Amino acid sequence: MHAVITDGTSRIQDVMTGGQAAPLYPRLMGALRAGESATAALDQADAHDPMDRFLSLLAIYDLSTAPLAETGDGARWAGAPAVVALKQRLESAWMAELDAVPIPDPTPITLERGMRALAARDRLPRAYRWLADEADWTEVVQFLAIEGGPDGGFDDLVAVCQVGLPVVAKRELARNYWDEMGAGDGSRVHTTLHASMAAAIDMPRIARTQQPAAALARVALGGLLATNHWLQPEMVGALGLIELQAGPRCRMVLRAFDRLGAPRDAYPFYAEHAEVDPRHGRDWLHNAVLPLSAHHPEWAARMLRGAWWRSQTNRALFDILPSLVSGGAGRARVA
Repeated sequence: MHAVITDGTSRIQDVMTGGQAAPLYPRLMGALRAGESATAALDQADAHDPMDRFLSLLAIYDLSTAPLAETGDGARWAGAPAVVALKQRLESAWMAELDAVPIPDPTPITLERGMRALAARDRLPRAYRWLADEADWTEVVQFLAIEGGPDGGFDDLVAVCQVGLPVVAKRELARNYWDEMGAGDGSRVHTTLHASMAAAIDMPRIARTQQPAAALARVALGGLLATNHWLQPEMVGALGLIELQAGPRCRMVLRAFDRLGAPRDAYPFYAEHAEVDPRHGRDWLHNAVLPLSAHHPEWAARMLRGAWWRSQTNRALFDILPSLVSGGAGRARVA
C-alpha cells in the first residue's frame, strides 16, 4: 500500500520532546514537500525506533515505486544526495539485523532443498489456522487489511526483478507476470481481483502510521529489494518464497470465508492464488532459481538469504497478528 507524501504524520509529529530531535519520518515528509534544499537537513539523521525507520523507508521507496499520481513532482527527490545517504543508512542497519539471525540451514545439500525447507518451515503459521477456524468476521477483515494479500505489490516486484536477468529465468518471470495480468483478461488481473474482494468485504484502508512496525517491515522488504539492483539474487529468492507459501495460506482464508458466509465476490482473489500459486512456486524454483544458480553459482547462497529475509519478516508479523486484530486496545485503527 502506497502513501501520498503529504499524508500520515500527525500521530507521531510530537512524540519526542524535551529538546530531543523530532522523529525522522515527519522531518522527512516535510523535507520532501519543501524540496531538495530542505532535504539537506536530513544529513546524519537517523530513525528513533523500528516504526520510525520503516515509515521513513516506505516514504523513500514510494518516490521510486508508487504511482506518480500519488507522489507528484516529489518523486524527483529520490536521487537527492541526502535522501540517498539516509536510505543507505537505514537499509544498512536493517540488513545487519536480518543477517544477524542465523539461517536454519546455511549450507543445504542442494539449493532446492534449502528453499523448500524454508518454505515448509512457516508455510502455515498459527495465525492462518486461527483465521480459518476461530476468527470472527471483523477479525477476518482486519487481518486481511493488514496482510495485504498473499503477494501484495507482487506484479510490480516481478517486473522489476526481470531487469538484466538471463533469458532462461526471465522467461519464467514473464510467464508469472502474465498470470498476474490475468493472461490478458482485464477482469482477471490480480490487483483487480483484490480490489473486488476488498469492496465485497468492506475492507478498510489502514494508514501506515496505525500499523505495527512488523507489518511495515514486511512491505518494506519489497522496496529494499526493488530499489537496490545489487540485491537481485536476494529478490529472486524472496519472491520465490512468496510463491512457495501462498497457496496453503490462501486456502485457509477461503476456509474462513466458508465458515463465516463471505459474499461471493470475496472469493475469486484468494481462490485464484490457492489454485495457481503452488504451480507458480514450483515453476519459479525449477525455471528461475535453479537455472540462475547454474548460471551464477555465487547466487545460490544469496537467493537463499533473500528467502530467509522474507521468512523473518513474515514470522515477525504473523506471530502478533491474531492478538492485534482480536479487539480491545490492540486492534489496528482504520483510516
